[in-house]
Amino acid sequence: MALKRGLSSVGVHRNRSSGSRFPIVILVLFSVLAPLVFFVGRGLYISDQNNVQSGYTKQNVDWRERLALQSIKNLFTKEVIDVVTTSTADLGPLSLDSFRKGNLSASWKVVETSVEDDATSQSNLKAAELKQEMSKDGKLLDDDRSPDAPAKTLRRQLRDNRRAKRAAELVQQDDEATLKLENAAIERSRAVDSAVLGRYNIWRREIENENSDSTVRLMRDQIIMAQVYIGIAKMKNKLGLQQELKIRVKESQRAVGESTVDADLPHSAPEKIKTMGKVLSIAREQLYDCKLVTGKLRAMLQRSDEQVRSLKKQSTFLSQLAAKTIPNAIHCLSMRLTIEYYLLPLEKRKFPRSENLENPNLYHYALFSDNVLAASVVVNSTIMNAKDPSKHVFHLVTDKLNFGAMNMWFLLNPPGKATIHVENVDEFKWLNSSYCPVLRQLETAAMKEYYFKADNPTKSASSNLKYRNPKYLSMLNHLRFYLPQVYPKLDKILFLDDDIVVQNDLTRLWSVDLHGKVNGAVETCGESFHRFDKYLNFSNPHISRNFDPNACGWAYGMNMFDLKEWKKRDITGIYHKWQNMNEDRALWKLGTLPPGLITFYGLTHPLEKSWHVLGLGYNPSVDKKEIEHAAVIHYNGNMKPWLELAMTKYRSYWTKYIKYDHPYLRSCNLSE
Repeated sequence: MALKRGLSSVGVHRNRSSGSRFPIVILVLFSVLAPLVFFVGRGLYISDQNNVQSGYTKQNVDWRERLALQSIKNLFTKEVIDVVTTSTADLGPLSLDSFRKGNLSASWKVVETSVEDDATSQSNLKAAELKQEMSKDGKLLDDDRSPDAPAKTLRRQLRDNRRAKRAAELVQQDDEATLKLENAAIERSRAVDSAVLGRYNIWRREIENENSDSTVRLMRDQIIMAQVYIGIAKMKNKLGLQQELKIRVKESQRAVGESTVDADLPHSAPEKIKTMGKVLSIAREQLYDCKLVTGKLRAMLQRSDEQVRSLKKQSTFLSQLAAKTIPNAIHCLSMRLTIEYYLLPLEKRKFPRSENLENPNLYHYALFSDNVLAASVVVNSTIMNAKDPSKHVFHLVTDKLNFGAMNMWFLLNPPGKATIHVENVDEFKWLNSSYCPVLRQLETAAMKEYYFKADNPTKSASSNLKYRNPKYLSMLNHLRFYLPQVYPKLDKILFLDDDIVVQNDLTRLWSVDLHGKVNGAVETCGESFHRFDKYLNFSNPHISRNFDPNACGWAYGMNMFDLKEWKKRDITGIYHKWQNMNEDRALWKLGTLPPGLITFYGLTHPLEKSWHVLGLGYNPSVDKKEIEHAAVIHYNGNMKPWLELAMTKYRSYWTKYIKYDHPYLRSCNLSE
């Protein structure tokens, strides 16, 4: 029992001691675990808060990016957005947020627009300045402003820059085009002969003042008004004022003289103008009457118009006369050569290589002329530009007056290895009035009156002075319609006028296929110029039924004739038929081109224009490049190169084939 109590007391004591330790253990655990739980729980709370905040921020950013992307897609193409998103030149890969804020790289370029580098760099600099200002405020634009305003401003500035640049380019291009046109006009005016267009030309650089003749015109106007008041003063018996006006008119007329520009006027001209102005003021106060002044001016205008028409007719006649008159120097040359020729023995009057005259395998030329110097230029220019002169044969026909001179010239100046032969048209006995319609018509009384009774010319005759030309009486001009009769053993022949210059080898013309046609020639028609209606009378039924008024004309001067086809088609017979029908000149006026157009109608093969360039005898605007590239140049017109009225700009092409140091030329005062 005692033992049990002892044991129980020990157990009770142990229980008490263990019971007293448990609170301590609990306290220790709580002191250790409580901070741990606190910090762990706080960490979880902070983590939850961060997750929530980051989720909200991400959601907000994704929404704004979608809004910006939708706005950008409306403004730019897909290619532009791809360029922006892949650009890494300055700031690395660009996000939509950086694009919205205007953080644009200098390497960003719009694909569809050609923005220059300077405009792009300026725009990027402005974007950077906007960004700095925004960063200083510490926030983006306020809610009431659009977040895309800087981008829109930049785009607007880019568009304005492009438009301004494009406008400047267009203005510059327009100015350059205007300058080119003015320079071209100035160069063209310089190329035109001043003798044709006169001294005054607004496109010349030396005419700096556009009113350089204003003073001259003022003085002439004063003279006209003074003459009007002189007539009115006489009607109103104002003899003193009339005498004063006459004195001032004479003074002004002496001062003006032949002046055409102000620089030609004397120094006293301004004083004359003032004096005349005072007298005209007095006359206006005393004599002015609207009806009288109008009537006087109308009468003066009609009188001046009549004078102009008379002078124009006289000028036409004189120009035709000058164009068809042989200059004294050439006439002198012909006379001296003729004398020398008939002093030669008969055995020395023959040309060598006469066996080549009928050889169809050589290159034959037909030249009909009464001008020794002109014929020599044609022959010399052909030979000098020929590759093999020995294969060229020249058949010259002239009249009996120049037959000796033509022979003597080429005997003294043989054309190298080429063959030449001179004939007299008056020795062609078969060419008579019974065979040739033109010769028969020239013997009629009507034709003789038309040509030789010029003291009282009819209205129609005076209106066609150019047709009253002695060359139309010469058979040399009509001999071109009888080539097979003149050269019966030849197959092809090249016809040349005596006012042409050959600049290239012409042998290729013999190999040109005429496609069964008879005549090879260069066409001359433009839009409405040199067509059949210019030469033929289409009011006549014979013409209107057989020909097209818009058919293209062609030129004599360099023509390749197929003599075999000529004979087959009886070209000479066709010519005779139409020439007989035109005895009263109702189908065409005189000349050889109109009957040529009729005779070879539908039988002419057009050659390239570079073979034959025309107009050097009347047109001051022939292109220099065309002249230099032409095989043959033609001085058709009145301004022949051997005349003083020739255009100087074209004359050198002709004179370079003349040796002006030749003793015969010097003795006749022929100079360049």
